[in-house]
Amino acid sequence: MQFHIHYSRYVSESLSGVLLLLTLLLSSCGVDGSHFKIEGHLLNINQSEFYVYAENGSVDGLDTIHVEGGRFAYEVPCKHPTILYLVFPNYSVVPIFAQPGKSVSIKGDASHLKEIEIKGTDDNELYTKFREQVSKTSPPEAKRAAEVFIGDHPESVVGLWLIKKYFISDALPDYQTALRLAKKMQSKQTDQADLSRMILQLNSMSHVGVGSVLPTFSAYDTKGRLVSSSDFSSGLAVICTWASWSYDSMDMLRTLKQLQRQSGGRLKVVSLSVDASRSDCDGALHADSISWSNVCDGKMFDSQPLRQLGMMGVPDNIIVKDNRIVARNLMGMQLHDKIMALLK
Repeated sequence: MQFHIHYSRYVSESLSGVLLLLTLLLSSCGVDGSHFKIEGHLLNINQSEFYVYAENGSVDGLDTIHVEGGRFAYEVPCKHPTILYLVFPNYSVVPIFAQPGKSVSIKGDASHLKEIEIKGTDDNELYTKFREQVSKTSPPEAKRAAEVFIGDHPESVVGLWLIKKYFISDALPDYQTALRLAKKMQSKQTDQADLSRMILQLNSMSHVGVGSVLPTFSAYDTKGRLVSSSDFSSGLAVICTWASWSYDSMDMLRTLKQLQRQSGGRLKVVSLSVDASRSDCDGALHADSISWSNVCDGKMFDSQPLRQLGMMGVPDNIIVKDNRIVARNLMGMQLHDKIMALLK
């Protein structure tokens, strides 16, 4: 009996040692072929939280990354090259280009997040160089640099972000150039689902540009009221996208609230939340005393009204007068001045 006990203990300890060794070996091999991993170390930050999301649903809603001692790690299932978006505590958003079986490291200073360095894959290192290249250029020069980048690297998923940033989510969207560049990329990325989806959306964008009639859409707001394109058949209105974790979009809502008050009721506003959580959405609106119709279906960027209206980012907005689109994606003083001019 004593031998049996000693033997059992020996086997148990041996198995524990083997399991520990296997764990160390697996850890040293890095991430497996169906996942993508982010590891980071930022100075001037101790404990905090970041958020991460993906427009294609590869991340379930809005996920949280915990920071301890300035270090963090995050792993996500990844079967195809895709874009993840990190939302930092100061609300700045940084794209991370994910690939199956790969990992990246993020280093920098939390007080200078625009200068963080991302290494580990060709796409992330290419984008880091691009950011450095355009950091001190004018918007037209940055747009030309983006077009050159896509021409030189049509195989890179970075082009998806550049098309969206410089040719779609712009005060003067250039859907024709965006479509031309996306098709150039498609010749090298034939199985890229996100790119195919973008091309489908861009093919229909000609119907949602400035001067076009507002597309037909309908949805129920968070209070159960029906919101539809027929609500904008006359008068001035703004349809906008926002999220509780996007500082720029919250700032836009506050601007619109002020403008609506100044208009004496002549300005209608409807907002489309890309929050994954209804409670986060309602909490943010309540905190800012915003009472206009707001749609939040929890589908984030896969929401049907966003697709119907050709709205592909946050923040984004469409200004409508008498059922016709008169401006798109204006921010700050541009948004304020345009609406004040239309109210005269």
